[in-house]
Amino acid sequence: MRIDLHAHSNVSDGTQAPADVIESAAGAGLDVIALTDHDSTAGWDEAAAAARKTGVALVPGMEISCRTAEGISVHLLSYLHDPAHPGLLEEITKSKDARHARAQRMVTLLAEDYPLTWDDVIHHVAPGATLGRPHIADALVAAGVVEDRAEAFGSILTSRSRYWVQHYAPEPALAVELVRAAGGVPVFAHPVASARGRIVGEETYREMVDAGLAGLEIYHRDNPEEGRRFLRRIAKQYGLLVTGSSDYHGAGKPNLLGENLTTPEVLARIEEMGTGSSVVR
Repeated sequence: MRIDLHAHSNVSDGTQAPADVIESAAGAGLDVIALTDHDSTAGWDEAAAAARKTGVALVPGMEISCRTAEGISVHLLSYLHDPAHPGLLEEITKSKDARHARAQRMVTLLAEDYPLTWDDVIHHVAPGATLGRPHIADALVAAGVVEDRAEAFGSILTSRSRYWVQHYAPEPALAVELVRAAGGVPVFAHPVASARGRIVGEETYREMVDAGLAGLEIYHRDNPEEGRRFLRRIAKQYGLLVTGSSDYHGAGKPNLLGENLTTPEVLARIEEMGTGSSVVR
């Protein structure tokens, strides 16, 4: 059984509609795919319909953007939570609103030096999608400023750029608590992806475990081998699940569906723990 527990649609920063992600998963020979758009569950219904049609099982999920008190970015995957849970929904709405305001401010700054307008960015955002830097990057590509998203993120949209604007995000332990309260299964996404920026120390892992962390996404292209050894030790120490995923974004990233996989045994544990929603088969 081939199980990939991390993929994005155009409801966040992927380039395919939710149904097309499921179709692509079928084409890649996957048996199970998780849809984990950033701070949004808006793609669940469309993906579920496609899952029933194709026979690819869907794990409904979400990726929550978090930040430690020290300003380090942390991403938390949530599987099988209740999308209508008031506490989690309130926090996610707060984050989405902050992302929107942040994007507007960044576009204002960018427009001082580049041929870019807010309408240019909105053109690349699907209805109801969580707006973010990838959409600004797409607008910059369309304007001929950069060649692709990778160039945009490596230069103009980096956190070291003068166009960078911070936005609100919950602390990781709080996000874990909210996911658990919503009946979900929280897994730390690509925890040692040092090429993306600073990574957290063991204290943050302990705080997340104390809050109810269930697992670590160890097998991900952005986790270097040395970091994976560290993660395997942490997983053993705290009895955490170990997952593997592609972090697929369609044409938005080079990541390929199924390039890293999760075992059926781990998926079974996730299904046992998750009480807010169910796998669609």
